[in-house]
Amino acid sequence: MEKKTVVVGMSGGVDSSVAALLLKEKGYNVIGLFMLNWEETGDDGACTAEGDFEDVKRVCALLGIPYYSVNFAKEYMDRVFKYFLSEYAAGRTPNPDVLCNREIKFGPFREYALSMGADYIATGHYCGIDHNADGNHYLLKAKDAGKDQTYFLNQVTQEQLEKVLFPLSDLTKEEVRDIAVKNGLATAKKKDSTGICFIGERNFRAFLKTYLPAKPGKILTLDGEEVGEHIGLMHYTLGQRRGVNLGGKSGESGRWFVVKKDIKNNILYVSHGDESPLYTASCEVSGLNWIGYIPKPTFECTAKFRYRQGEQKVKVTLTEGGARVDFAEPQRAVTPGQYAVFYDKTRCLGGGVIL
Repeated sequence: MEKKTVVVGMSGGVDSSVAALLLKEKGYNVIGLFMLNWEETGDDGACTAEGDFEDVKRVCALLGIPYYSVNFAKEYMDRVFKYFLSEYAAGRTPNPDVLCNREIKFGPFREYALSMGADYIATGHYCGIDHNADGNHYLLKAKDAGKDQTYFLNQVTQEQLEKVLFPLSDLTKEEVRDIAVKNGLATAKKKDSTGICFIGERNFRAFLKTYLPAKPGKILTLDGEEVGEHIGLMHYTLGQRRGVNLGGKSGESGRWFVVKKDIKNNILYVSHGDESPLYTASCEVSGLNWIGYIPKPTFECTAKFRYRQGEQKVKVTLTEGGARVDFAEPQRAVTPGQYAVFYDKTRCLGGGVIL
C-alpha cells in the first residue's frame, strides 16, 4: 500500500518532535512544518523564533525527514491577536490558545499542509480522536489527565478534525520525554513553553501596555470604601490575589481578591479575606461549538471553566444566543472571556465563551 503522507506541525518542542518520530515509526511519509506566527526580534537583534526552528531542523535531520517553514504572522495578527486585544480592552480575560487552534493550527496550517499533498496533519497535542464510521470526528481526552488539552480544542470544527492525527493520545508527558531521550532528540530535555500562544513568556503587563493604553482608576470594596488605585482594568482578572498591591490596607489578616470589574465606570472591586463574592451558581455562554454532538434543549454533563480545573457537574439549557449553565455546586471565579468546555466521560462535546 502506498505510504500516507502526514505533515506534522513542529514547534521546536519535545511533544511535536516525538509526534513526528512515532508517525515515522508507524510507516508514514512524514514532513515537518514549522509555523512562524509572531515576528519579533530580541535585544540581540535575532528573531526570537530562530532558536525553535533550529531545534526543528536538528530533530528532522536525525529522523531523516524534510522540513519547511511557513509564515502565518498576518493571519495570527488578524484572526487571533486583534481579538485578544479587543477582549482585554472590554475588560474580559481571553484565552488566545483556544482561538489559535481554530484560526491558525487547524485553519491556515491545515489548508497549507493539504496543499502540500498531505493525507493527514498531526500535532503534539495531548488528546485523542475517533474518526467514527458515522462520519463524525469525536475529540477524546488524553491518557495523561494532567496534560489533557481538549479544553484548548473546544472550538475546532468537524471539518477541521477530519484529517487529523494525535500521536500522543495514549502517552504521559514522562513517557514522551523518555522516548525523546532514548532516541537522542535535541528537544528531549527542552523546557515546556508557557505564556501566550506563539508569543511566549514575558512581562505581561509591560507587553500589554505597548498595545493598549492603561487607564488607572479607583479600587473599591463591595461596601463602597475606596482602598486604592488600580493601574488599568485589563491587568486584573476575577479571583486574582497577586498584584493587587493592597497589603496593609486592613488591620485584619487575609488577602485581597478581585471580585468584580465595572468597565463603564472604570472601577475595580475587591474583597478582603472573604472569597464568597467570587462564587456563582450559573453562567451564560455564547459562541457554542459542538464536536460531533447534537445537544438536547436541556441536558446534563460535566464542564470545566478554566484549564487547570477538575470537571464539574452541570445542567445546560440552550438559549437563543447560546446556553445557560447551572452548576451542581457553586464555582469560584468563573471568568468572562474564558471558555466553558463540556464533557461526557472521555469525550469533549465542545464549548462556548463565558459571558
